[in-house]
Amino acid sequence: MPSDSFAVLAEPTRRRILDELRGSESSVSELVIALEVRQPTVSKHLKVLRDAGFVSSRVAAQQRIYRIEPGPFERLDDWLRPYQAHLARSVWSALPTAGRWCSCASCAMSRRRCGRR
Repeated sequence: MPSDSFAVLAEPTRRRILDELRGSESSVSELVIALEVRQPTVSKHLKVLRDAGFVSSRVAAQQRIYRIEPGPFERLDDWLRPYQAHLARSVWSALPTAGRWCSCASCAMSRRRCGRR
């Protein structure tokens, strides 16, 4: 699932469409104006996003109104969470004093970490 999502999101125009839809639902014509991209291009990318579940549409009068769907983003977030936790631990543990206060007099006075622990 994530590899397919990454392939969908790899295209910059699709990311721009999602950025625009993050603010509010929009019709194809509103996206064309906001993104300054031709209508066939916007429609093509919306189809890919819709097929992948990133957006859905509803009909209002003679327009399709598009909005973001949370499901694929939640699945991406679930997939990324262990990597984010690992990186956070790695960065934190790489610090010289990694969360420990030094006991030297200088550090006790200034409440900084000198690394002499």
